[in-house]
Amino acid sequence: MGAERKDLEVTALDVDSDALKVTEENARLHSVKIKVIQADILTVDRLPDTYNIIVSNPPYVTESERLLMHRNVLDYEPSLALFVDDADPLIFYRQILSLAQESLSADGMVFFEINEQLGAEVVALCRRAGFKRPELFKDMNGKDRIVFVSL
Repeated sequence: MGAERKDLEVTALDVDSDALKVTEENARLHSVKIKVIQADILTVDRLPDTYNIIVSNPPYVTESERLLMHRNVLDYEPSLALFVDDADPLIFYRQILSLAQESLSADGMVFFEINEQLGAEVVALCRRAGFKRPELFKDMNGKDRIVFVSL
């Protein structure tokens, strides 16, 4: 979107410095201005700005699902980006919603990619966190895949 709308300010946050290097290179190739922040979202107390839209694709594959993953995913995606502990699979969503409560503009929106098995749980978490009308969307295969919320 940043390539199409030069008026947008884009920020990317990731724990992986290599991922951020790829982000910066892609932004350069497409003439997109982007601010990158290297941080572990689970240790961030506050986001540096106010945002109209927060989009997150956090780790959401539970460790117990690892054996079900296709080899091509396991061979090319870092485990850090994929897997979350079975004991608390919503940890990233809870943290991001907490940060969004403080850093989202009044009419702001949050979009999450989710584990297809956890759609109802993510929606319930959003409601408990005080977000209005969480919506669950299916992907082209009919699997729960995106949750959208607003303040």
